[in-house]
This record gives sequence, structure tokens and C-alpha cells, in this order.
Amino acid sequence: MNGAVQDTDPTATASGHPTVRPTAPTADPGALGLAAFALTTFVLSFVNVGLLPVTVEPVVFGLALFYVGLAQFAAGIWEFANRNTFGATAFCSYGAFWLSFWFLARFTDLSGAGADKGKGVGVFLLAWGIFTLYMTIAARRTSVAVFLVFVFLTVTFFALAAGDCTGTIGFTRVGGVLGIVTALLAWYASSAVVINSTHQRIVLPVGPQ
Repeated sequence: MNGAVQDTDPTATASGHPTVRPTAPTADPGALGLAAFALTTFVLSFVNVGLLPVTVEPVVFGLALFYVGLAQFAAGIWEFANRNTFGATAFCSYGAFWLSFWFLARFTDLSGAGADKGKGVGVFLLAWGIFTLYMTIAARRTSVAVFLVFVFLTVTFFALAAGDCTGTIGFTRVGGVLGIVTALLAWYASSAVVINSTHQRIVLPVGPQ
């Protein structure tokens, strides 16, 4: 998700105008942020789609806390250093989402909510869907690969929110399928950053920015 930061080279061109060159204060943290997001989403989506029983959902908690929670949040901080507003907002926000998911699943007592428990979780997911929707609009100015991640993540949140709000397992299953697709797209975008950077050329295309 890292965008090049531009500054002005004091050396003027032949036309008399200053040249503009990209700078990157740190390595692209997008690879880390996308990889952490992809792996954790992939594992949780297997539960949502019904390929794994709900009883194994705790295997996600360590990933939610240490990998996607802390590592992705750290990637967002590095994006601030790179002056990438989009990447910083996305990675810090979704890192915080996974930390809040871990806290919600592990420590939040909703036993007193009764039948409204699902509605509360549904609104939680709906709010993240709305956030992701406007981030998707901004993602149009990034790469095609990242834009597709946000498109599928948006509909994933809305499907999961509908499942919890209505108690309809079908919506949750659809959200699980969409989550797996989202994870695969995020893994592709992450691998493109790593492989293209390592080879110093375009091996995996991500689409024009």
C-alpha cells in the first residue's frame, strides 16, 4: 500500500523546471501489513465458511493479537514515516480491528445481552464495513491488486454483519467465502511487493496506480 513520497530535486532540468524524484524513508511496510492481514483472515474465514467448527476459532486469537494486530499496526506506523496517509490509516485501523476482535472474543461478556448479542456484533462489523467502503474509494488511486482487496473486504464485512444481525448462517457462510478470496488477493499483493522488490523488476504485476 506504500505510495512513493515525492520531493523536489534542487537540480534543475534542461527546461529550467526542478525534477521530482520519489523517496522512501523506510522499506515498504505494505508487504508485512498485507501478509499479516491475509493469513489471519484466511484462517478465520475457514471457520466462517463452515470448513472448520466454531470450537477451533481460538486458534485465530494468537494471530489476531501478535501477527495481524501488532505487526500490522506497526506497519501502519511505518507508513506514517513514509508519509503515506492511506497505508497508515488502513494498517493501523485494521491492526486495531484485530486487536479489538481478540478482546471481544476473549474478554467481553455478552451473556446479559441475550438475543441482542448477534445484533451488537453485527453493528460492530457493519461499522467496519462502512469504514472499509470509503477506504475502497481511496484505494482506487493505489494499485488494482490493493483496490480488489478492499472491494472484497467491504462485501465480506457486510455479509458477516448481515449474518450476525439476522442470525442467518447463510450470510456468514457467504462472508467466509468472500473472506477467503480477500485473503488470497491480499497474499498476492503482499507477495508482489516482496518478490518485485527482491528481483528489482516487475515479476508479479499489481496493475497501474
